[in-house]
Amino acid sequence: MLFCKQMENRTVAVLGCGWFGLPLAKTLVQLGYTVKGSTTSKAKLMELEALRIEPYQINLNDSDELPNDFFDVDVLFVNVPPRAKSEDASQYPQKLRAVAKAAEGKVKHLVFISSIGVFEEGNFHVDENSIPQPDTEAGNTLLAAEKIFSDNRQFTSTIIRFAGLIGPNRNLARFFAGRSNVPNGKAPINLIASEDCIGICLQLLNKKAFGEIYHAVCPHHPTRVDFYTALAKNTGYETPEFVCEKGTWKQVDSFNVPRILNYKFAVSNWFDWIAQQNINSL
Repeated sequence: MLFCKQMENRTVAVLGCGWFGLPLAKTLVQLGYTVKGSTTSKAKLMELEALRIEPYQINLNDSDELPNDFFDVDVLFVNVPPRAKSEDASQYPQKLRAVAKAAEGKVKHLVFISSIGVFEEGNFHVDENSIPQPDTEAGNTLLAAEKIFSDNRQFTSTIIRFAGLIGPNRNLARFFAGRSNVPNGKAPINLIASEDCIGICLQLLNKKAFGEIYHAVCPHHPTRVDFYTALAKNTGYETPEFVCEKGTWKQVDSFNVPRILNYKFAVSNWFDWIAQQNINSL
C-alpha cells in the first residue's frame, strides 16, 4: 500500500520550460518523476531530451493543435505568463481556456503559476483569503486566467501566486543601478528566490495539498531602499538613490504555504541571502 501511495502523481507535465519551468522539470526528473516539458523553440527540444524531459514544441498561438498526449499526466504545471509587450492581453485568457479544455479528462491536478500582480497597490497587507481587485490590465488578465482553471470541475485546480522572481541570471539590482530619485523607497518588497519557487512546488506534490491558493513570497519584507542598496553593493552594481517615501504599496503575506504545506523557506532573510551573493552568482 505504501508503494502505491508513493507512486501517486508521478507523471508531470510542465507547460513552459523557461527560467522557472526548466529547473523545476530537471529537479522532478532527478527525483524520479516522469516529466514532459514544452517549449516554443524547436532548437530547445534537444536540450529537453538530453535532460530526460520528454520534449514537446507547443505554441499557444496555435491552440487548435495542442498535442493530446502532452496532457496525459497526473499533474500539469501551467507556467506561461502573459507577454504584455508583445501580445494583446485580452488573448491570454482565451489561450489558457484552450489549455483547460485539452486537460479535461486527462489531467488530475492542474497547477497554475500566477502572480501577486492580481492585487492592486492598496496600501495594505493581503494574504490568500484576500479578494483581489486588480486595477491594471495585467492584473485583470491574470485574475481572469485563474478563474478559467478554478471554475473547471474536470480537474483539481491549484493557484500559486509568485512574488517578484530573483535568482540565477535574474539580478533585480540591475534595474535600479545608478539611478537617482527612485520613488517609493520606504515601500516593502515582495520577492521570492528561485530555489523557493521550486521548493514550494515540490512540497505541493509531496503533501498532495491540491485545490488551494498559495502565495509564494518570502516572509521577509524589507524596504526597497534597504534591499536594493545592499544587493547592488554586493553584486557589483552602482548603488541607486531612492526617495525616502512610502507611496502606494502592498505587502503580500502567505498563510497557506506554512500552514498547509508546512514549508520552510530556504530564503527567510534577504540580508543573509544577499551576504552570500557576489558579482558572479546572479
